[in-house]
Amino acid sequence: MTTANTAIQEINIAHSPDSDDAFMFYGLATNKVRVPGYKFNHTLTDIETLNHRAINEAFYDVTAISFHAYPYLQEKYTLMACGGSVGEGYGPMIVSQRKLTLDEVKKTRIAVPGTLTTAYLALKLFAPEIETAVVPFDKIIPAVVSGEFDAGLIIHEGQLTYANDGLVKLLDLGQWWRDETGLPLPLGGNAIRRSFSQETLLTTTNALRDSIQHALDHREEALEYAMQFARDLDPALANRFVGMYVNERTLNYGEDGKVAIRKLLDMGYDRGIIPIRANVDFVG
Repeated sequence: MTTANTAIQEINIAHSPDSDDAFMFYGLATNKVRVPGYKFNHTLTDIETLNHRAINEAFYDVTAISFHAYPYLQEKYTLMACGGSVGEGYGPMIVSQRKLTLDEVKKTRIAVPGTLTTAYLALKLFAPEIETAVVPFDKIIPAVVSGEFDAGLIIHEGQLTYANDGLVKLLDLGQWWRDETGLPLPLGGNAIRRSFSQETLLTTTNALRDSIQHALDHREEALEYAMQFARDLDPALANRFVGMYVNERTLNYGEDGKVAIRKLLDMGYDRGIIPIRANVDFVG
């Protein structure tokens, strides 16, 4: 909101409370990156909640989203050309207490972190008939360990820690997607309100890109900040996890990254998983 007296434009930003997102927003959240005339307010909420708030309320000015959610919110938001989490041959994983064949997996009821997550979309592209149940992402590994579910679809840091709980990987959907398409798997990005002026759209997107660059340039300090959001990860694993999802591709998707976003959403639409054709566009 701009006031005549201060001419400060406040931008409300929401992202998930994860080490990779925290690393990405470190520069802006700690005022290491400043933009004259702009004030950035940060809210931390899990990604499935952010997906629903963006769709139902268009609540935040800038919001982290799952790419799967984009078609449902594309009228109000456009994608920022930076800030994405992209799996380079890795991504969400199906894990279990015991080794199952992929045919057995397709007949198994799987705990998933939300039906708007890109992990869910990739799972449905792999096995359209698979039965799922929504479980909060940080409760999926315990639910599989306890035997409540035979398998779970894990995202975030669980991709590095599942073996500590005695679980085995049945399928990495990022690897499966790479084998199917030859492309990286785009998982999440940042969206910004279309109603902003072109100047505000570009200034805010550039501020995020500067924040990502600042974190990459000041990795040690940014990692120390991000560690407070690194559930159960030691510094070495947190560094590895952040490196998986905040890198050169986070600064710029690249042409193949943009192709991958469009292909993922087009396949979801063509196979009847997503009811709305995505019109993917970027700012910045």
